[in-house]
Amino acid sequence: MSKEENDQIDDYKESDKNSEELNNLAVANNPAKDFIYFIFDLAKTGIIVFIIAFCLRYFAIQPFIVDGESMTPAYVNNEYLLAEKISYMTGTPKRGDVIVFRYPGNPNINYIKRIIGLPGETIKIENNTVTVSNDKNPNGTVLDEKYLPGDALTLAEGTQNGAYSIKVADNEYFVMGDNRQHSSDSREWGLLPKANIIGRSWLTILPTSKFGIQKRVSYSGLADLLSPIFARN
Repeated sequence: MSKEENDQIDDYKESDKNSEELNNLAVANNPAKDFIYFIFDLAKTGIIVFIIAFCLRYFAIQPFIVDGESMTPAYVNNEYLLAEKISYMTGTPKRGDVIVFRYPGNPNINYIKRIIGLPGETIKIENNTVTVSNDKNPNGTVLDEKYLPGDALTLAEGTQNGAYSIKVADNEYFVMGDNRQHSSDSREWGLLPKANIIGRSWLTILPTSKFGIQKRVSYSGLADLLSPIFARN
């Protein structure tokens, strides 16, 4: 073996030795300082998690527990659900949406109902049917509400033969519970201001048998008979 080759081997051994020595350099041990850094990192992580949770809770998603039977069978008592708020930040409420809102008679109480009438429409209840009309469709269109219980009766209390009619104003909505005979809704206390709407029912968590995304219902024939403005809803 040549002298040059021997020198290369010696250099390699020396560099390898140096690398091991570097890896084994003593590290200063300061438990108090390490503990402070640990607490700081923990607090920083906690603050970030709190900010994310706060934004989700107040600007995107909010949990609710259904109290009562006004929306059966679609929603049952003690059902745990998530309402999403983003849809109404960028768009408007749609017919068929199930929404959570602050009850106009007491904003400290939250209700859950289905949107039936939109701004500019006239809602008529008669002979156990709901008819939606507007200026371009004065004769109205009867809603095909397949989601209602088979024995449901859609009446309006305090009116002759249950007949009822109301014009929906701008920025207001007509809402009803699916369990029509056991629901306090627009038939009783009037139209719902848009400002009272918290969000749209989005996901059922519990009971596990009902777990899943909640979809908006559609009404056959309605979009064709109403004006183009309302057809988008």
